[in-house]
Amino acid sequence: MGAVERLMRQDTAIVLGGVGLIVLTAGWYTVAGIGMNMSAVEMTRMAGPIGAPMQMGGGAVWNAGYLVLIFLMWWVMMIAMMTPSAAPAVLLYVALKRMGPEKSRTALLSLLFLSGYLIAWAGFSAAATAAQWGMEATGLSDGPMMTIRSAGFAGLILLAAGAYQFSTLKTACLRHCQSPARFLAQHNHPGAWGAMRTGAAHGVYCLGCCWALMALLFVGGVMNLYWIVGIALYVAAEKLMPRAIWLVPATGAGLCILGVWLIAQAVFSTT
Repeated sequence: MGAVERLMRQDTAIVLGGVGLIVLTAGWYTVAGIGMNMSAVEMTRMAGPIGAPMQMGGGAVWNAGYLVLIFLMWWVMMIAMMTPSAAPAVLLYVALKRMGPEKSRTALLSLLFLSGYLIAWAGFSAAATAAQWGMEATGLSDGPMMTIRSAGFAGLILLAAGAYQFSTLKTACLRHCQSPARFLAQHNHPGAWGAMRTGAAHGVYCLGCCWALMALLFVGGVMNLYWIVGIALYVAAEKLMPRAIWLVPATGAGLCILGVWLIAQAVFSTT
């Protein structure tokens, strides 16, 4: 085996090891429910039907410490959910850098690329934290279980997420996520800052593709493991199965139907 091939394998092993460690650590943090009153396993076990969460008394006080805790919960959960589906882009970035003038820094630049990707999801996590705070303050969300109280409001979120599946923005962002080679050809930048910038750009496209699906966690329970794993697997399928052109519209139609059903159920229950 030549020296170049050995270096390539070493870089790939370092990056894959880093990705694996990040996913395992984030997954453990999420399942354990670090800082929460209950673990994700306990919350999953106690979860009720959509729009009818269990009542467990008042929620936590939203002070600065709790705000940071909820942000970290969202961000670490996004890291656990989104990093596996980003692995093909990261490995392609490794191969690209290995063949260029920055090949001596391939492993470092690749990990910086992944860091930029995850920083983009930090932005979503901040928005999700603000949304959770607002819904709890207005009584739309059950604080302890972190689930929407109203079946009608849950139906609206499902309907909006389903409609977004048919949007041109979803299609455009998904196209970039499904074709990392084309994305890197258009957005590759040199240097450490360039690596983070490229990773952040990829994260923004991924965010544009998946944010509405992530909002469904408010419907099923923010720390409901069935919803966490199910959404993560579906997002990976969207990215890694570009030939399954039926998947996105079929999911959109299904979400819209379920959303309309929940809204109708809520309306008729009040009449």
